[in-house]
Amino acid sequence: MKPIVKLIISVAIPLIVGGVASFFTMSSVKTWFVTLNKPFFNPPSWLFAPVWTMLYILMGIACYLVWKSVAPQKIKRQALTIYGIQLLLNFLWSFIFFYAKQPGWAVADIVLLLAAIITCIVYFRKISASAAWLLVPYLCWVCFATALNTAIWQLN
Repeated sequence: MKPIVKLIISVAIPLIVGGVASFFTMSSVKTWFVTLNKPFFNPPSWLFAPVWTMLYILMGIACYLVWKSVAPQKIKRQALTIYGIQLLLNFLWSFIFFYAKQPGWAVADIVLLLAAIITCIVYFRKISASAAWLLVPYLCWVCFATALNTAIWQLN
């Protein structure tokens, strides 16, 4: 497979996952979510879409660097499996928080997501330092999102 095709697929997958997740988000972001008590550090709503879009692109590029590497297939398979798990947990968070309207269960999911992101960074680092570093902004944002989710859960 040509490298450009691998890059397109790698970036498209998290963007598609994010797009489908936003379907669940939209169902309650302007109704249920606006009724919740939020902490003082809750960012404006318009910020989420561009931040997540950029994070999904960075995730895709990181995935591409791992996929195209000459690392042994076994370690690449392990790294990409963990990547897939964290992507699934990322998707589930939107479903749990916004669609199911369960901030408490969303906290449980996001804590697992944090662990999966850290594990993914560790595995990506074995293959490509650049790929690992590309996931650091994602890790930082999810740490912030964890604090935000926890605060919303406690305030409501």
